[in-house]
Amino acid sequence: MNMNYTGSKAPSDLISSDKVEGTSVYRSNGDKIGHIERLMIEKRSGKTLYAIMNFGGFLGIGEDSYPLPWSLLTYNPELGGYEVNLTDEQLKGAPKIATGSSWDWDDELQGRRLSDYYGSGLGAF
Repeated sequence: MNMNYTGSKAPSDLISSDKVEGTSVYRSNGDKIGHIERLMIEKRSGKTLYAIMNFGGFLGIGEDSYPLPWSLLTYNPELGGYEVNLTDEQLKGAPKIATGSSWDWDDELQGRRLSDYYGSGLGAF
């Protein structure tokens, strides 16, 4: 069975992860605010819990990465990308992964801070 959907349309509502990574993220008004760098998938359930969105900077320099709960993103076929209803102020105040650093997904305090900020109830992995 050929599971490579890269060069062809995936069936139904499925999408391969390589098609999501790099996809633009927009506000409801159509303003582009970033792009999805990677997905964070819970190992046991297989559910996508977070999208890491790059935001800010210029030409990729000085961009920070923001873990957004996957549930906040909605695919908008008219925009050809994902839509999220967050203001610049909300994004700037959100927990972020600064350039050159990493996120410890096993750190309960970081997970709680992320969950509390978005009210997602997801917590740490």
